[in-house]
Amino acid sequence: MENYNADVVVIGSGPGGYVASIRASQLGLKTICVEAADLGGICLNWGCIPTKALLKNAEYMNFLNHSKDFGIEISDLKVDFNQVIKRSRDVASKMSAGIGFLFKKYNVEHVKGRGKIKSRTTVEVTDKDGNVIAEITTKNIIIATGARPRMFEGIDVDHKNIITSKEALIQKQPPKSLIIMGAGAIGVEFAYFYNAFGTEITLIEMMDRILPVEDEDISKELERNFKKSKIKILTSTKVLSAKPKDGHVEVKIQKKDDSEETLVAEKALNAIGIQANIENIGLENLGIELNRGFIKVDKHLRTNIEGIYAIGDVAGPPWLAHKASAEGIEAAEFIAGHQTNGMDYSNIPGCTYCNPQVASVGLTESKAKELGYDVKIGKFPFTASGKAHGIGEAKGFVKMVFDAKYGELLGAHMIGPDVTEMIGEIVLGRNLGATAKSIFKTIHAHPTLSEAIMEASAQAFGEAVNI
Repeated sequence: MENYNADVVVIGSGPGGYVASIRASQLGLKTICVEAADLGGICLNWGCIPTKALLKNAEYMNFLNHSKDFGIEISDLKVDFNQVIKRSRDVASKMSAGIGFLFKKYNVEHVKGRGKIKSRTTVEVTDKDGNVIAEITTKNIIIATGARPRMFEGIDVDHKNIITSKEALIQKQPPKSLIIMGAGAIGVEFAYFYNAFGTEITLIEMMDRILPVEDEDISKELERNFKKSKIKILTSTKVLSAKPKDGHVEVKIQKKDDSEETLVAEKALNAIGIQANIENIGLENLGIELNRGFIKVDKHLRTNIEGIYAIGDVAGPPWLAHKASAEGIEAAEFIAGHQTNGMDYSNIPGCTYCNPQVASVGLTESKAKELGYDVKIGKFPFTASGKAHGIGEAKGFVKMVFDAKYGELLGAHMIGPDVTEMIGEIVLGRNLGATAKSIFKTIHAHPTLSEAIMEASAQAFGEAVNI
């Protein structure tokens, strides 16, 4: 058994864990990252990165199916789906290897194995067979063990016919039909991907609209576009059970009127939420407090036990990679004694990479009104954007939410081409106290998609000239 000493031990190497490890080492703290699987965690290996690779393939597939609109005729289109999947896996492998390079560059030591907290200053590491292979004495511990798909009684996930997002990334062929249970970001992204490759999709959501965390106008627009792509959408619908049967799946649902129906498809995808990886990591040894199944932390990511921190998905929503990275930096800098303001969760963007893309930050229109704001709303459709027409993606809109009295930017909600790249302007603007006037008086390049932000801001205060 190996013995180590460290200032910081990070358990997990996802976008929270590896960032925390690097930042802590940059600040002069001897840092060890404990990770049993590939570096980069779920995000790099089985989530954010490989899914974006697949979604790019879907984008190309949709273009090829409509290439005549661009004057390009393809008579014999062939798809090698195995190569589609292989490219995604190759991208993930390359990014994971990049984390190893960064660890070496910044002197982060990687101990391969499963970490378990034995005491406030001790982490035990075991191999895949459960044998103890190392013990690390440390001053601080950062828990970054992430989360996994939530399992529900009655939904019999067998990872073959009823699958999770992990299996959805490595199918040998697109299924003829797929029932997706859950219409959050994961559900709608896979709906878009498999629909592009000819799968008959049924998308089920218990809430009254898809992407229920987004502004209502965004959900309606995405649903309209999905239905045009022949994606069947069932909202206000509860999944009662899902069971594999004779090479297919049967999903029993309950509709809004309480009537029940059994749907049949080749496969089903469980995309109904996530649960924290909190088992067998030693939380019970110290009495670390939980909140609804996630580790309870303060704005500096401290748990109730001195010297122990938790970041990323295991510490609760929002379940976003960039939120985890920001928390990792906050925790590392706080441990190093830097003056920090703690996490601000009010200005974290959310992105969904289907087509049309969805991006948002800040308050929705309904939430702003609920909080007592007198709001002004500006909307600019991409049908009025020359750039959007030029690239053949004139769909969706930008919606800006402002405080009517002072013009303060309260939130922004976008659906359309490349809006996941455009949202950065809004996040920076809110961070710097932008107002509607400061946005629409800022000259935006023409022709660009980002002009829609300027135009929507101007429209909110009656100064738009292009709509």
